[in-house]
Amino acid sequence: MSAGHKPPLPARRALLAGGAAAALSVALAPGIRLIEIASGNEAPTLASSKVRWGMLIDATRCSADCDACVTACNQENHLPTAAAPTDPQWLRKVSLKDLKTGRSLSVPVMCQHCAKPACVDVCPTGASFKRADGIVLVDRHICIGCRYCMMACPYKARSFVHAPVTDQNPQVPRGKGCVEGCTLCVHRLDRGQLPACVEACPNQAMLFGDLNDPDSAISQRLRAIATTQARADLGLDTGVRYHGI
Repeated sequence: MSAGHKPPLPARRALLAGGAAAALSVALAPGIRLIEIASGNEAPTLASSKVRWGMLIDATRCSADCDACVTACNQENHLPTAAAPTDPQWLRKVSLKDLKTGRSLSVPVMCQHCAKPACVDVCPTGASFKRADGIVLVDRHICIGCRYCMMACPYKARSFVHAPVTDQNPQVPRGKGCVEGCTLCVHRLDRGQLPACVEACPNQAMLFGDLNDPDSAISQRLRAIATTQARADLGLDTGVRYHGI
């Protein structure tokens, strides 16, 4: 730790307290540093491999006409409302239909934060990387905009920034010519807050927590109900799980 660097603060949310406390005592691998907060005075928490952040999405609670999670994501990260096909979109609602039964449903889809992320494997510069706690990110400072990661991602979860970025959230740096995607609101998470989409969901269809902690609410829920991974056949071990699809 460099001189003058402030020690990390403990998480404020009870839900995240266990994982954050474990993270405080663990140093990052070389080069893997959390996104620096441009305007804040708080030092970021260090990521720890003892924690793996994940999300459970319950399709049976997700209303087709609700886009509160999408709106919250756009507002938190200062993203456009996807009015144009080339507008970046980190979270989108996808409609599904069972051709045998006719059952229809709608679920949010974002970066699945894979344990074996294809986007990281194909990145020629190391801009795409996975934190120790399982969150997959893009370092915009070394992203060359080749878009290999976009082609490799089976979830179409990454966007390319075609236009200059204005009105940025200083905690979420973005830039023209870079690839970007869902960060699980890492800037909120590292300060003990939930991702914006989870907080905004009116039907509690999104549950966030530590997949490595058997006593966490998400781990208990995963043991209690049937869940699946999107494109489980690819063996990517996603951090996002679904119930009811």
